[in-house]
Amino acid sequence: MDLKLQDKVILISGGAKGIGGAIAQGLIEEGGIPVLIDPSEKEGDAMVRQAKGRALQVKIRLYSPEDALHAVQEACKAFGRIDGLVNNAGSNDGVGLENGRPTAFVASVAKNLNHYYFLAHYALPELKKSKGAIVNISSKTALTGQGNTSGYVAAKGAQLALTREWAVELLPYSIRVNAIVPAEVYTPMYEAWIKSFSRPEEKLAEINRKIPLDNRMTTPEEIASMALFLLSEKASHITGQHLVVDGGYTHLDRSL
Repeated sequence: MDLKLQDKVILISGGAKGIGGAIAQGLIEEGGIPVLIDPSEKEGDAMVRQAKGRALQVKIRLYSPEDALHAVQEACKAFGRIDGLVNNAGSNDGVGLENGRPTAFVASVAKNLNHYYFLAHYALPELKKSKGAIVNISSKTALTGQGNTSGYVAAKGAQLALTREWAVELLPYSIRVNAIVPAEVYTPMYEAWIKSFSRPEEKLAEINRKIPLDNRMTTPEEIASMALFLLSEKASHITGQHLVVDGGYTHLDRSL
């Protein structure tokens, strides 16, 4: 399917690897131009080389409003426009209610949430011109809870709320805003977590058994396919939605 993403410039936070990397790779294959906001040099450099100049990496982590403004300015300087934004960067950092501290909770929420707002705010003038789209990558933990990760879950729940809020606020500009809700996705970060167990293969098999559709994890490419669809004109009348891409893990009876 031609998603008509040819020459579309899309900002992707955390865009060099994992889910963000899969989205960037899919965009390149569609003829689009990803702007990777990610400090991962090895993966980012390889992707920019593959794209033969039709990609840009801004090698920073998004800690401050100034970082987000810099990324937007670099994209505009390089390509003269922004057609979409994928807010994706973040990490499940295990700051819980019992094992955490108030200062750690505040820092966790800020690290996983604030840059979603910062990037959307600074990209908005360009998105108004292009009638672009925003895709927020959230997490099933916002719907189910997980335990011992209060900061991350608070941020992920806020991302879902902001998706609806921005969809309303940006209606006059025909800017669509949607969220994707992944569950178990086998990214490099997830693989590192699995390997932290004494018997990683058994732990992985245990998780796979609980995923109803095909008893396997979602791939980053499957999340990317939904993101690219939502960025495209094929999703021209979809806004304010939380789309769960997880093989039924969140909503179906796991005894299946």
